[in-house]
Amino acid sequence: MAVTFLQEFSPTDDRSTANYDTIKEQLGVDEDPPAGLIIHSAGYGQDGTFRIVDVWESQEHLDRFLNERLMPVVDKLMAANPDAPPPARQESYELHNVMTGVRSGVS
Repeated sequence: MAVTFLQEFSPTDDRSTANYDTIKEQLGVDEDPPAGLIIHSAGYGQDGTFRIVDVWESQEHLDRFLNERLMPVVDKLMAANPDAPPPARQESYELHNVMTGVRSGVS
């Protein structure tokens, strides 16, 4: 069953993506995409909240990524920068439906 993983970081006046970019680079996901990842998105909402939304093939794929790849990098970053805020909200949940792509001929 596919799952979504959502993280939200509280709005700030600084719309920097430095922490996100550092973590992404250290994860090496462009060269070695995580197994089971369907889609990853990240960006600022109109209210200034930075959101990360992933869709994974299964909870097991998500858990493996969190435990083996993401959290070791985040823990190292947090140790070096203890003022970096943790997510204000974080959750995962099973999805009822996942649709990808665009139907041809639809404008």
